[in-house]
Amino acid sequence: MHRDDRTAERRALAWGGVALLAAAATGCVSMPSGGPPQRLEVPQGAADGVQVHVYPVAPHKDESPSDLLAGFLDSSNADQANYDTAKQYLTADAAKRWRPDAQVVVLAEPPGRSHSVPGPDATTMPIKVTGTRVAELDGRHTYQPPRSPEYKETFTFVKVAEGPDAGQWRINDLPDGLIVDLTNFKNTYKPVHRYFFATPDPSIDPAQRSAVLVPDPIYLRRRIDPLTEAVRATAEGPSQGLAPVVTAPLEGVKVLSATVGDNRIASVKVDGVELGKYQDGCKQLAKQFFQTLADQQGKLDRLDLSSPKGGCSVGSAEAAAVAPGFLAGGENGMQAYIQLANGRLTRYSQSGGDAAQTAGPLPSVAGVLGQPAQGNQPKPGELAVRRDGGAVAVIDKDGRNLYQVDLAKSGKFGEPIVSSHAPQGLASPSWDGQGSLWLVDRDPAASRVLMVREHVVVPVTVEGLDKRSVQALRISSDGTRVALLLRGSDGKTTLWLGLVTHGGTPATPAARITGLRQLAPQLTEVAAVSWSDTDQLVVLGKEADRLQQLHFLGTDGSQSTDSPLQGGESMTALSATEARVQADQAGPAVLAASGNGVYRLKDNQWHAVTSTDTKDTPVAFIYPG
Repeated sequence: MHRDDRTAERRALAWGGVALLAAAATGCVSMPSGGPPQRLEVPQGAADGVQVHVYPVAPHKDESPSDLLAGFLDSSNADQANYDTAKQYLTADAAKRWRPDAQVVVLAEPPGRSHSVPGPDATTMPIKVTGTRVAELDGRHTYQPPRSPEYKETFTFVKVAEGPDAGQWRINDLPDGLIVDLTNFKNTYKPVHRYFFATPDPSIDPAQRSAVLVPDPIYLRRRIDPLTEAVRATAEGPSQGLAPVVTAPLEGVKVLSATVGDNRIASVKVDGVELGKYQDGCKQLAKQFFQTLADQQGKLDRLDLSSPKGGCSVGSAEAAAVAPGFLAGGENGMQAYIQLANGRLTRYSQSGGDAAQTAGPLPSVAGVLGQPAQGNQPKPGELAVRRDGGAVAVIDKDGRNLYQVDLAKSGKFGEPIVSSHAPQGLASPSWDGQGSLWLVDRDPAASRVLMVREHVVVPVTVEGLDKRSVQALRISSDGTRVALLLRGSDGKTTLWLGLVTHGGTPATPAARITGLRQLAPQLTEVAAVSWSDTDQLVVLGKEADRLQQLHFLGTDGSQSTDSPLQGGESMTALSATEARVQADQAGPAVLAASGNGVYRLKDNQWHAVTSTDTKDTPVAFIYPG
């Protein structure tokens, strides 16, 4: 059978394929390479409901090595859990050696193949497979930047001498893993999250410490029992990039099945561990599984976790108490603030519905920050509202001093907590969900990152800077990850993500930023960054020879197209929130400022915010954090 006929046969078996290709992507990602970002749309939502199944096709008698290779590549990307059909293209020894789950290489286009015809007496034949590599998934389903754009591997065919395939060509030597082009990746894989508990900070009193789950983005095959596979991936442990700041689940857990009933009760069956002996560990694992399944299924009421000897259950209230974003502030985290040109801090409240972006008279916050700057008191510059809404970190206009001011009637400026020797040295105050404040001192003579907890100033070591300097930072609400803007020797500012590890004691806390990795290398200049979800950053930046735009980036480096890129050439600052408490708040909540005023992103459109309060002009928008 000719290759074109074989392809037609395979497509005929994949009912609904046209519907998939026509489906509009409502939740999308692109996986960047070292150059311009490659958009890789991975349909969620409606596309998940389209039951498109791609069936593998077994090899036919007397097929040439070239046709067999094409059939193998097709079958290895079909919807078959154990790759049994794909293994029929291999010799018996190769089928035992091949590890299909070792990695996934994503190519920009279908792979190229060297073409040659074996001679009549040939018993072996190599075929080179080439392509442009744009992304990889490792053995734990995690996105990895491509090692190099060039992909080149050799598949060696031999003519089988004996057995059922005697006289037939089969693959005897091949690379481990799968090769997938962008179109097949879109059809076959979906982005999901597994969840792990943040490692407890030993420098916080256990009575005051809050447990919280941290998302770990991965990619799974969408039609191979995705619920069980997501739970199984959770039991396997976190990705290498997140492992230093989260705790691993119980060891030895083997996930047998995961289902969710119409009654919104999930059931997970495991083996390999007697859960009855480890009730605390059982509960922790159940909460991880609960969030992992809820991320795909929506609202759950309960999860039952069982093993041959014991188990446990977790309800929605227990799960909500450790859910991602739990430390983002809830309703307090959704309360936006407007800073006026006279220094007064006000609470923003939109009126007039979605069509009008007009704030009524702006109510001032309580205390000294609710009044215009007067006399010799510090003139507020950059502000950060604590996530519970109870206090504000204030850097004065000169950038030399940091103050903490309570948002209460008695709130007032005290003595500076931190001072810098350089003008405009202090910058970028940012609160985590445990109440610690992070900021940067950009003093050229002594650049440093600082953590402030209960007025105790802790210098933070940043590993791997390699002659770059920290210009700004934003800490995640769970305190495990920090987005950094680093300036290189070329003067350009780029975006990096680091992991935060803690040590010490409550009396002598210590912190370190490690595991730096660059996000979105295609952005050659970044002006601002903020967390817009527990796994997503909103970034104001531009690519080479392009205008500045707003980008939504996943913590794994993927670029979200849930929200289109937004024009932002005149924008100078932005603020977003991880908090999600409004039923209609599905997309990111983003506020931005420019020399022309302040703006709110609503329904993928920028809207200028005006106020009926004519006392002064809004100059900055601020979300807690």
